[in-house]
Amino acid sequence: MSDAGYDHATVERRWQAAWDEADVYRTPDDVEDPTYVLGMYPYPSGKLHMGHVRNYTITDAYARYRRMHGDDVLHPMGWDAFGLPAENAAKERDTNPRDWTFDCIETMTDQMEAMGFGYDWEREVTTCTPDYYQWNQWLFSRFHEEGLVERRDADVNWCPHCETVLADEQVEGEAELCWRCDTPVEQRELEQWFLKITEYADELLEAIDDLEGWPNSVRQMQRNWIGRQFGTELDFEIEGHGPVEAFTTRVDTIYGATFFALAPDHPISEELAEEDEDVRRFVEEEADPDGDEPNGVETDLTATNPVTGEEIPVYVADFVLSDVGTGALMAVPGHDERDHAFAEKKGLDIVPVIAPEPEDGEEPEAPDIEEAAFTEDGVLINSGEYSGLDSETARERLTEGIDSAEEAKQYQLRDWGISRQRYWGTPIPVVHCDDCGPVMVPEDDLPVELPEFINTTGNPLDAAEEWKQTSCPECGADATRETDTMDTFVDSSWYFLRYVSPDLVDAPFDREQANDWMPVDQYVGGIEHAVMHLLYSRFFTKVLADHEGLEHREPFENLLAQGMVQLEGEKMSKSKGNVVSPQRIVEEYGADTARLFIMQAAQPDTAFDWSEEGVQSTYAFLTRLKEMVEEFAAEAPEGDDDAIASYVDAEIDATIAIASGEYDDLTFNKALRETQDLVRTLRQYSDYTEPHAETYERGLSAVVRLLAPVAPHLTEELYDELGGDGLVAEAAWPTAEVDRDHVAKRRRLVENTREDIRDIVEVAGIEDPKAIDVVIAPEWKYDALEIAIESDADNLIGELMGHAHIREVGDAAADYGQDLQAEREALSMTLDPDDERAALESAAWLIEREFEAPVRVVGSEEADDATLKNAEPGRPAIEIDD
Repeated sequence: MSDAGYDHATVERRWQAAWDEADVYRTPDDVEDPTYVLGMYPYPSGKLHMGHVRNYTITDAYARYRRMHGDDVLHPMGWDAFGLPAENAAKERDTNPRDWTFDCIETMTDQMEAMGFGYDWEREVTTCTPDYYQWNQWLFSRFHEEGLVERRDADVNWCPHCETVLADEQVEGEAELCWRCDTPVEQRELEQWFLKITEYADELLEAIDDLEGWPNSVRQMQRNWIGRQFGTELDFEIEGHGPVEAFTTRVDTIYGATFFALAPDHPISEELAEEDEDVRRFVEEEADPDGDEPNGVETDLTATNPVTGEEIPVYVADFVLSDVGTGALMAVPGHDERDHAFAEKKGLDIVPVIAPEPEDGEEPEAPDIEEAAFTEDGVLINSGEYSGLDSETARERLTEGIDSAEEAKQYQLRDWGISRQRYWGTPIPVVHCDDCGPVMVPEDDLPVELPEFINTTGNPLDAAEEWKQTSCPECGADATRETDTMDTFVDSSWYFLRYVSPDLVDAPFDREQANDWMPVDQYVGGIEHAVMHLLYSRFFTKVLADHEGLEHREPFENLLAQGMVQLEGEKMSKSKGNVVSPQRIVEEYGADTARLFIMQAAQPDTAFDWSEEGVQSTYAFLTRLKEMVEEFAAEAPEGDDDAIASYVDAEIDATIAIASGEYDDLTFNKALRETQDLVRTLRQYSDYTEPHAETYERGLSAVVRLLAPVAPHLTEELYDELGGDGLVAEAAWPTAEVDRDHVAKRRRLVENTREDIRDIVEVAGIEDPKAIDVVIAPEWKYDALEIAIESDADNLIGELMGHAHIREVGDAAADYGQDLQAEREALSMTLDPDDERAALESAAWLIEREFEAPVRVVGSEEADDATLKNAEPGRPAIEIDD
């Protein structure tokens, strides 16, 4: 061990080799108590970043923790290996995406092994290999068989730089930029393949309530994305065009509809654009659905309100979207903010038809809608026979009373367009035949493998002429292959199932093993995947449950969305030049230091700032711990099993119990703080007196095992130094039967007492205390406190005086009763007098060590009345002789 610290490189190499030799992380074939721990697999970008380190340290620590509890743990790793970045990198470097990707995988694998992550590498999956992506193709065919695949023309998001289609979720921000390259996204109409996720919209939404192990924020993001709305569909007659269906959630406002609006790509709008120059100009040049203000153009058409018979003007407006509702809507400016803004801009009528709920017996009063719409439910006014009804009742009666109206629901969720015009993805297993149309490639002919990469603009598969030419599986005629590849979110929508049987050759996963292991017990990944990846994974799991015998309908039981690692308040990124290299940290301080610092800095779901000083402090802590173990192993102490040892034993038990609970909750930072506090207590113990060998060794052993999930290399070294049997990675987790509430009260008592002594010494200016007495409150005060906590009487003092043994104390009881009355809302139970005295006696050495003065814990029977007046339960009186 050097003066600067321990030889972490040697320690890490030694124990990584020992784990490999013992095959510690291999998943058992036959499992009795399965625990599936999984981090979202990474895109192989070339090097690990700190976000990777945090994510995978969390899963590794939890997997190690569960393994030490005796669980059979599945903790695998793989690679989200397809994607446009590899294709672009290959084009820039005049290589091919496969070689680039596998070079990156090799580098990142070495880094993961250097970090000591305990993966079962025999289960590694790489999505760009044919033995994986053939099952993407197989699943596509199965979805097609079940009617869950559709090919149709659609307006798509097109990135002109990446030359590919993007899902809605891949278009970011108000500026609508490509999530990969920040290029403004355009709209194009292309023939696309869709997975019909909307068939599962209701279940995807309603099952969110059962995801109790997921963060509420993620669940709400999924609800919002699915965006189900209940409302009414009804027809407005447009002259020359017949009935046009509109959807509204507020049919109760129909009497206030003053215009009708069509989406720019509604069929009527497109027809009008061929005849009306103003409409054409607006549709082709001016419409901006994402603009700050609603805009539109008036037509020569009118629409007839089906309730009032009134004819209202028809506008083509860019705030109406063809893929939301029906692409047509009745506009009610008095009760919709967007309609209000448009009506003000165009000088249209704004009519109030909903009033706030009036006080009992009063008439409803029309709201002021001059400046803003009134958007709440209320009571109908200016609504003919429906006036006076509340909004909910009116919606029901209007839906029943309008001939064309019926209840309906709409979703923001759209079918998942998976077609991508790029090379580095799963080929869609379809052949296009002039006679037969699109034909699925037979299962026996899967996988359809990618051809050699051609460095060209656009889609390289279009340029692979020899690969494109094939024959129709149905009629044998000449045909061409589909040149679109699948969205890479298809890969990640089921990869967690492949891990259970990665070498299976006749199915994507072994059904029996999947049913044993699924759902994933603990899933960890970034919040940026809260919608796309998680929603698609849930969709795939439900389809596989319906059609492939999977017994579970949700993929992930518990989800942790880890926070970012920042530098000076900003997310680390190459573009900002603020990236901290994990490799440098490992080389300079060791993997255990990086792991321990990143886990103790904050709760896993909270962002935190990287700190070089914090890293150095963590390294120093590990070095000191190693010194403590080495000193004990070299010469065991011979101290007494006395009150001090009893205190330390109690702290060992408390630390084990509390840290174990925090590990269960994945609040590793709190578990580590507890463990480091125990190390501090053990050091204070050995500095103050000759420790009792059995107590001290038990404490060191507990520390080593409590740290083992997070700092696995050094703890293996220390476990060996302490004479542990086998490897700490396979050792039993320490246990202790402790009442955590009792522990908290005891610790609070001791710390409050020490703080009170510090305050007295400082305020009184006592430089050299000669002796310190800690005086326990009389027993009647503990009784009075308990009565005050349990009582709901208005006159607390009167109730206290109803107890003879308190009443006979006289003025002291009345004074204490007044104190309790004043603090009534904040009162809490303390230890009883005997436990309080025992706790303070066992901790007296800490006070003596700090103030270098003898400490005496005094019972109430030994103290005078003046002193006892200041003694309260949980807050003993302090007497200092200076």
